[in-house]
Amino acid sequence: MFKIKQTDLGEIFVDKEAVETVAGLAAIDCYGLVGMVPQDFQSGLWSILGLESIRKGVSVSSSADGLIIDVHVIVGYGIKIREVAQNVMQKVVYVLEHDAGLSVARVNVHVKGVKLLGEK
Repeated sequence: MFKIKQTDLGEIFVDKEAVETVAGLAAIDCYGLVGMVPQDFQSGLWSILGLESIRKGVSVSSSADGLIIDVHVIVGYGIKIREVAQNVMQKVVYVLEHDAGLSVARVNVHVKGVKLLGEK
């Protein structure tokens, strides 16, 4: 659990799974991203995660400077990987800091593959 705020009335905490889901939804909303893949991705045997399991493509840990978010993604073929990764980083940081009130130290984007946009 991560503490968002402390007031005279008490403290507000957010569960790790909730943070993973919010970060995953923020990432998947970025242009050029085909999908998320599980963190335990192995030797070409991967499947793109559906919205119901989006958090499995995200891992969250904490540091003294804030949260460290790792996002595991598939990028569309023909789209600049660097730009997609940069957009994912910015969007995840913005959503977690602005909407959830969490401090983010860094976002690491792990591109696990490239896929044709029209391919199933």
